[in-house]
Amino acid sequence: MAEIMKGAPAAAAITEDLIRRTEALKQRGVEPCLAIVRVGERPEDLSYERGALKRCEKIGLRAVSITLPADCGREELLAQLRRINEDEGIHGCLLFRPLPRHLDEETVCEALDPRKDVDGMTAASLKAVFSGRGAGFAPCTAQSVMELLDHYGVDPAGKRAAVIGRSLVIGKPVSMLLQARNATVTMCHTGTRDLPAVCREAEILVAAAGKAGVVDADFANPDQVVIDVGINAAPDGGICGDVRFDAVAPRVRAISPVPGGVGALTTAVLCKHVVEAAEKASLRG
Repeated sequence: MAEIMKGAPAAAAITEDLIRRTEALKQRGVEPCLAIVRVGERPEDLSYERGALKRCEKIGLRAVSITLPADCGREELLAQLRRINEDEGIHGCLLFRPLPRHLDEETVCEALDPRKDVDGMTAASLKAVFSGRGAGFAPCTAQSVMELLDHYGVDPAGKRAAVIGRSLVIGKPVSMLLQARNATVTMCHTGTRDLPAVCREAEILVAAAGKAGVVDADFANPDQVVIDVGINAAPDGGICGDVRFDAVAPRVRAISPVPGGVGALTTAVLCKHVVEAAEKASLRG
């Protein structure tokens, strides 16, 4: 049976490291701070916000929640982002997306200072991921994949990796992060010809297609590490991943579950980005 790569132990290790780094910053007169901007009351946003606030409290980060009504105007939201940009005491900003349809999401995202973009939503942040230079951070979910691999001792260097998915939130940035660690990456998607054969060649398989159960046993090989990033509605009312866990787990070396895998890491990675932003800001003086 495969090793089960649960996210909670990795998140706990990151949290313990961040507690030490946050205390060191406070001793230098810097209190790392995250601003959380939410438009409306979507249940999934509220759930994530509660988890993020709980993680911030555990680490010792200051968190500021800014809530706007679902029918707020663009200028009202942009004014909040300008205040965050100008506030030297705020080091990172999480803006929940998608925004309501009447708001121009691209314009809003680009209004945030990339140095405070701790979830990879600005073009400058994505440029940094793709080029290895510049301000900003990778999207938290994409970075969580790398943190999970690191925690379980999976070094991407020299390995063949396949990423199913091509979004700017997960698929493309994960591919770039793996390449930066010297993996040889094949980017594919549900339209790739003979997708199972492509994936069987991979030593690391990242499933981020957004389609329940798309990865089955014929995608797997015995030396493979499978990271499931999918979050889909399950027939029983719960959630399931992009991987058919019961079919794939007996055929691979290691696999992450859904729930309890990558998703358990995202708030820890969010806080890690805030601490890193605070450390960079303190060096700028």
